[in-house]
Amino acid sequence: MMLKRHSPLMPDWCLYATIALGIGSSLSWTVEAAVNHDSLQNLIFRGSQLSIAIPPTNTRRRVENFVCSKNEYPPPIKDRVESYKVDLDSDPRDRWSQLVKLKKQELQTLVGDVKEILGGMLLALLDDELPLLAHTLPSPYREEIIGIADATGIPLGEVTLYNIFYEVFTFCTSIIAKDISGTIIHGRNLDFGLFLGWDKQNNTWRVTEHLRPLVVETTFIKGGQVLYKSTGFVGHIGILTAVKPGAFSLSIDERFGMDAGILGILKWILGDRSGTWLGFLTRSVMEEETTYEAALRRLSDTRLLAPVYFILAGPSTGAVVTRWKKKYDVWELDDKAAAPWYLVETNYDHWDKPPFFDNRRDPAIACLERAGQHALNRSLLYDVLSTRPILNKLTTYTSLMEPSSGALESWLRWCPDPCPTW
Repeated sequence: MMLKRHSPLMPDWCLYATIALGIGSSLSWTVEAAVNHDSLQNLIFRGSQLSIAIPPTNTRRRVENFVCSKNEYPPPIKDRVESYKVDLDSDPRDRWSQLVKLKKQELQTLVGDVKEILGGMLLALLDDELPLLAHTLPSPYREEIIGIADATGIPLGEVTLYNIFYEVFTFCTSIIAKDISGTIIHGRNLDFGLFLGWDKQNNTWRVTEHLRPLVVETTFIKGGQVLYKSTGFVGHIGILTAVKPGAFSLSIDERFGMDAGILGILKWILGDRSGTWLGFLTRSVMEEETTYEAALRRLSDTRLLAPVYFILAGPSTGAVVTRWKKKYDVWELDDKAAAPWYLVETNYDHWDKPPFFDNRRDPAIACLERAGQHALNRSLLYDVLSTRPILNKLTTYTSLMEPSSGALESWLRWCPDPCPTW
């Protein structure tokens, strides 16, 4: 990685960090960050180039003439995600111990693979900076991460990396839809692992394959009662997908931009703690808010480390909250300028067209429209989420949620060839 001084018009402490990415041939882009020069030089920029995998051109082919999937639901019972309970009244250092010990080998395999893929760029960060970062995180998340490291024997820096990884590498499709009786169904595919190690022999993403054995449904207990349920990955303590019975359901989709997650993480390491970690915000919302309206306000108003889409559903309504670090836009289910009975979010601003190389939005909308609101149920939504390219090589799981009842069901996903790589 190369550092160069900014224009003389800018103060000396402003500089460009040019990140060289090995994507077949060299590719680089420039990220501007107002950070302390010495601290930045002593951070991850001591590392080497970040090696990123691009699959062969023929495997990247998008499915243009898509066919809406049918009769995919229910999936085989063997694909049902395992479920566990976590007691929020227990000591934070101990509450994940039983679960992470069960999946210790799978966690070690995943973390080792991520280290190999990211290479020299992060080695110094893992050894020197991330253990320190763990101690700056808010409670109880700090204690939980330390407890996971103690229970598994995985170094604290690596457990911390695993927990912040999802701030910058998550691709998803989320759909909120209302049936003719007014019941809301919230579905999502979680796609993860783009550019992180392409397995040429098996025609898969390496990190995606290592994540599937770690997918888990967690029921969070407080005061002896079910507080909420989530789907995520063992060892990751933030919330990506969750439902609170009778209140709301929530999923997050990554939003791209020049102020994306990696810059917020760097600023946090360098002492700017004004933003909030996405996974910790969503978890605190699930634990502390009791209504859809309160959750919507908090997701809209809280200052963030990274831009994101929050997809929030209540028992009879829903919204996509497009977030900048400080600003927000709320796109509501009953907005008359949009379809009145569904919202589809696929990592791109809803007021812009999706890019030609990653258009999951239009197939999802087309499949919903072809079926019609009268046909909406869990089966239809699962079929839509099973339609290529909405289902692709990155998809780790599909979740279906109902805020009114608190129902959550999640299924591991594979996409047999021919299948788009993203």
